[in-house]
Amino acid sequence: MLSYLQSEIQDRMLDSVEIASTGCMNVCNKGPVMIDYPSGHWYGNLDEEAIDEILDAIEEGEICEKYLISGE
Repeated sequence: MLSYLQSEIQDRMLDSVEIASTGCMNVCNKGPVMIDYPSGHWYGNLDEEAIDEILDAIEEGEICEKYLISGE
């Protein structure tokens, strides 16, 4: 997922977006997980389709409710 996310960010020319990889975020049952900072929105159960939808929403200044989870 990380390499797909990196390529999508590059393809979309989202120069202001940075990626940081982390260790366990304690939401294993909802992983893989992505957090949008500075908004603090947590997205889970990611696959390539989910990443596309989330990036689309971010580009439009919206929240992708479909994959939104609460951080625990």
